[in-house]
Amino acid sequence: MIWWPTQVPTLRHGLITLRPVRESDIEEIYKACQDPLIPRFTTVPSPYTMTHAQFFVREQEPTRFASKSELLFVITSGYEDEEKFSGLISFHSVSLGNHAAELGYWIEVSARLRGIGSTAARLITEYGFQTMGFKRLEALVDIDNEGSKALLRSAGYVLEGVMRQKVTRDDGEQIDMALFSKVDV
Repeated sequence: MIWWPTQVPTLRHGLITLRPVRESDIEEIYKACQDPLIPRFTTVPSPYTMTHAQFFVREQEPTRFASKSELLFVITSGYEDEEKFSGLISFHSVSLGNHAAELGYWIEVSARLRGIGSTAARLITEYGFQTMGFKRLEALVDIDNEGSKALLRSAGYVLEGVMRQKVTRDDGEQIDMALFSKVDV
């Protein structure tokens, strides 16, 4: 059985912290989502408005946590007194009965290629297996998103295959998604 926390915990490894989202993160989330790569490779709407960020933090995230459908963390890097917002990472599409979830994330542009995303993925994966009791974690990645594929490989995920025409973009284009997974053995 999956154990679900009563509140989002704080996880740390070195200078990387995963913590609950806060009201004060709204501005950083809004600014980060102005990067065109985030909506291109995720489900973040484009254009992304301040209203989107406010709704996400104030309503969407608490509702999803309460319904046990998503466990979201803010990624920060640096020392506690000068932490820098670096992105978001979560378990979503949770299947409690199957002990499985999907890993989703986006990394703020200045935090990319610094190992922050890989460390965050390893940290949340370890928490998912050791504390929550997941047996399988998956990640679906746009076939063209080389950075995300490298991040997942670095975090110990394995490419299982390509899911053809898995996602429909806002413009109607059908795209292939790479399926990565990691299992608890």
